[in-house]
Amino acid sequence: MKAMVLKSFGGPESFELCDVPRPVPHSGQVLVRVHATSINPLDFQVRRGDYPDLVQLPTITGHDVSGVVEEVGPGVTNFSPGDEVWYTPQIFDGPGSYAEYHVAAESIIGMKPASLSHLEAASLTLVGGTAWEALVVRAALRVGESILVHGGAGGVGHVAIQLAKAMGARVFTTVREANFEFARSLGADVLIDYKQEDYVDAIMRETGGRGVDVVFDTIGGNTLTRSPDTLAQLGRVVTIVDIAQPQNVIQAWGKNASYHFVFTRQNRGKLDELSALIERGQLQPNVGAVYSLADIPLAHARLESPNNGLQGKIAIAVDSRLNS
Repeated sequence: MKAMVLKSFGGPESFELCDVPRPVPHSGQVLVRVHATSINPLDFQVRRGDYPDLVQLPTITGHDVSGVVEEVGPGVTNFSPGDEVWYTPQIFDGPGSYAEYHVAAESIIGMKPASLSHLEAASLTLVGGTAWEALVVRAALRVGESILVHGGAGGVGHVAIQLAKAMGARVFTTVREANFEFARSLGADVLIDYKQEDYVDAIMRETGGRGVDVVFDTIGGNTLTRSPDTLAQLGRVVTIVDIAQPQNVIQAWGKNASYHFVFTRQNRGKLDELSALIERGQLQPNVGAVYSLADIPLAHARLESPNNGLQGKIAIAVDSRLNS
């Protein structure tokens, strides 16, 4: 089978398209013919060497799968050849999804929502599961509360806006003015152009000085540092970004705030919850660009580029017929 193999840590040129053996499913495993995958910040973090102790080279990375069951191993009871499925491979535990076939444990696989294309489904598994765990499990966002979503036009952010609205929250988001219409179409109530206005000032103005109940951080750095300034009493900060610098949490202490750090876990339950939202018309992933398996280096370069013009996710058509 064809696979995009990471031969060394570094830039997008570190990938090489290779012929590698097709995996074989063992007990409790499913072999999936990958129709589509997508690009996440985690992918280029792995590629550039941010996790050298967890990644053994050469490797196949990639963290989204939408495809069709090719074969099942002994003991598999929930899936049969021909089933359309979606899932996130176990992170840092075996080969990823930049390949024509992938093997995964039955327990982390879900049935693909019928209304989504493979490109759309592959754009949602990791970011959707991350947003679900952040807002539902960790922040415990409630009906009538307010939330600030940093980076609302991005891969995780555009899902988080829709999820928060489905949960009955009032949604504030930071985006460039060029993305106002997109964020508004997702359900955002208050749009803040972080290039033109200090988001802390904007939140305090829009909430009458109260602040928001939850901050969902997808940016990190100084954005995370200043997020407690926007919180209401007993507010919660949830971040999915590595803590690259020490944080001064004196403002959070004064707000009786709690912090949650999310590195998403794989399970079928989250996928089933996302499927229910999709079926009710409350969640729809946005595919901002599509590349082929061979062009994954170009896709990485674009996602890493500032002002890349993307809204939502970059999808990868592993099955070339999806890119025609």
